[in-house]
Amino acid sequence: MTLTDYQVRASRTAVYPHRGHNIEYTVLGLCGEVGEIANQVKKISRDDDDVITEKRRMALKKELDVLWYVAATALAELNLGLDGIAEMNLDKLASREDRGQLTGDGDNR
Repeated sequence: MTLTDYQVRASRTAVYPHRGHNIEYTVLGLCGEVGEIANQVKKISRDDDDVITEKRRMALKKELDVLWYVAATALAELNLGLDGIAEMNLDKLASREDRGQLTGDGDNR
């Protein structure tokens, strides 16, 4: 499956108020899902002696549905394809690598 395939299939379930004019819904949903991932990572330290157990790995896998919110934000709210976003991101990272700027601060490295 390509990112575009995922995005098209996921868009069939993108049912929320004012779709296409409600970026707040998708971005806040993304934040909520990231919080759930962070909570699972916290439990690795608290409950699992800093070891990623199979149970925790499966819990994290379940929470990685952040991709749905990224796909919905990109397509429904911004009319952008994930393939293009992924390509642009890789180009940006390759440029930073070429310039020795993979580490450091700032968006314009």
